[in-house]
Amino acid sequence: MLKQRVLTASVLGPLVIAGIFFLPFYIFVMVVVTIVLIGHWEWTKFIAATSRCEVIILPALVLIGFLLAFPVDFSGLNISTINGCLVALIGTIWWLLATVMVVKYPKATSWWSNNSVLQQIFGILTLLPFLWSVLSLRAYEYNFHPYLGAKLVLLVCLLVWAADTGAYFVGKCFGKRKMAPAVSPNKTIEGMIGGLIASVLVAAVTAKYFAIPSPSLSVLGIIALITSFSSVLGDLAESMFKRVAGVKDSGNILPGHGGILDRIDSLTAAFPVFTLLYFWLA
Repeated sequence: MLKQRVLTASVLGPLVIAGIFFLPFYIFVMVVVTIVLIGHWEWTKFIAATSRCEVIILPALVLIGFLLAFPVDFSGLNISTINGCLVALIGTIWWLLATVMVVKYPKATSWWSNNSVLQQIFGILTLLPFLWSVLSLRAYEYNFHPYLGAKLVLLVCLLVWAADTGAYFVGKCFGKRKMAPAVSPNKTIEGMIGGLIASVLVAAVTAKYFAIPSPSLSVLGIIALITSFSSVLGDLAESMFKRVAGVKDSGNILPGHGGILDRIDSLTAAFPVFTLLYFWLA
């Protein structure tokens, strides 16, 4: 399994980086929207409903409404930083609620585990702030520094990848205390700490190499730390939804990784939190 995961990641990683930097902006938007649509379809596996086609309607309509109501070109997104921060704030608040849900699992699942409308709303709150945060970051100061936004998007991805990798290896070597055994029994507190340290180190190196603007390295380190911690919560939240639904993976599109949601679960939390903090503090 590990060999297959590494092989898939070694192919996906360069493709993701190339797409972030070299795709024309409108194609980049189309790719991210497509990923979110696939994510919504995979989310329907978590919903207590008889038909997956039936429960994809609400998220699809909300997504179309967002695309029509808000600008999705780089000029409009760059001007509408307030809108981007607002959506990121909504996403951040959702992840705070999701954290409470994870902490109280499995005792406090009765109010949502059989409510298909709430479960659809959870999917919308997970994926739409992610979408808007990615696009807002990529469009940041695009007219003056076309690749600055790409560097920020890559930085978030690197933070999450470093947190995942650091947590895996540190957890394997030193992990003893379970972080959330009812939700994800393999995750340990030691692994999480190792992942957070790795992500802060990656943030420092990336910021220096790419000359990413910030008030200070310590501020960027705090942003990286909170962002990486939120990525852990995103992973735990998806694990919780899968356990409630009795689902192992959200899909099988990525060998060794499962579905799109299984690959971006950490990113769905990290991007809104990073966007909110970076636009606010930097």
